[in-house]
Amino acid sequence: MIEIIISGVGLGIILSFLTGPAFFALLKTSIEKGFYGGLSFAFGVFVADVMYVALALYGSSYIAREKEILLPLGIIGSFVLLGVGIHYIRKKVTIKRTKCLSKKEHSGYFIKGLAMCIFNPTLLLYWISVTSGVVSISNTFDLKRIVPFFACVLFTQLGIDSLKAFYADKLSHKIEECTLNKINKFAGALIIVFALRLMYELVFTHTII
Repeated sequence: MIEIIISGVGLGIILSFLTGPAFFALLKTSIEKGFYGGLSFAFGVFVADVMYVALALYGSSYIAREKEILLPLGIIGSFVLLGVGIHYIRKKVTIKRTKCLSKKEHSGYFIKGLAMCIFNPTLLLYWISVTSGVVSISNTFDLKRIVPFFACVLFTQLGIDSLKAFYADKLSHKIEECTLNKINKFAGALIIVFALRLMYELVFTHTII
């Protein structure tokens, strides 16, 4: 069991440093709304990861029909992400540190993190590749080993995302509005590029890999 925990934590640390739209959105949320706002966003990302890992591990019937599922999800997701990216670029950000968020606002940032990942169908393929790789290396599908392993991976990622939110909040007082707007535009541009790439692959290659 100790070996499983160490391996899971190690993989979780590695995967936590892969950047993407959610990474920049987490930093942006933490800078604007403080640690707890960023933490709510991180929990949304965490729940999306749990759902996709569960689907990759146990939903073999869904995985067998992955193209049927991912095509409509990809079409919807690409437009959602495109809209989010455009919103980020057009929005002028002012630094208003809101440390005490209402339950409604916490729920909003949770849903934002969840939706950003759910509408990213490549995340499912990403977790399928990770889970299949782990199963192939172990040469067995033992739930008593697989479940604790991925639990360690996911909770490690959540822990590191929480640290990202914490330090982004702590450093927010050193960040001026112009810098935050640049971060906002960069995050928006990254999301738009990702959405356009997703659209291109859907239309011209009929895949979302």
